[in-house]
Amino acid sequence: MATMILWGVRKGERLHERQLIGLALALSGLIVLLFPGLSAPPLTGAILMLGAGVAWGIYSLRGKAAVDPASATTGNFLRAVPFALILSIIMLPWARLDSTGIGYAVLSGAIASGLGYIIWYTALPGLKAASAATVQLSVPVLTAAGGIMLLGESLTPRFLIASIAVLSGIALVVLEKRSAL
Repeated sequence: MATMILWGVRKGERLHERQLIGLALALSGLIVLLFPGLSAPPLTGAILMLGAGVAWGIYSLRGKAAVDPASATTGNFLRAVPFALILSIIMLPWARLDSTGIGYAVLSGAIASGLGYIIWYTALPGLKAASAATVQLSVPVLTAAGGIMLLGESLTPRFLIASIAVLSGIALVVLEKRSAL
């Protein structure tokens, strides 16, 4: 998120007061949602998460220029295959493979992620960098909602409050202020 916001500022995008409040509200909601499990990760894990966040920001910023989101996503996936194969071969001695797990990996990795990235790349050109970064804060809320609907997780007041905060904050950032006629 920070990668995209900083890039947008570098390119001349400015967050107005309402958008800054929205960003703070969305981040606060995210903290409330994740708070029970918050703890400092190990240094190596933190560095890897930071790298993944920067990479996702760059991936998203590059996606704003994609003319054909499906072709861009297909190309990205094909370029990732050699790395995935090398890592898979290295990790093979520790792998426990079964057909169900492999099937779920294909469904979630190739199909769900592929479609998700195509949708994301299609939406990106209409969003400023800071707005796109803030929209990404909806992912934990959507994931938790999926757990409630599909896996029977509990619907808690903490989830409701956090979700309202995150989604309201996103709305404050993304929705352009309309001038009166």
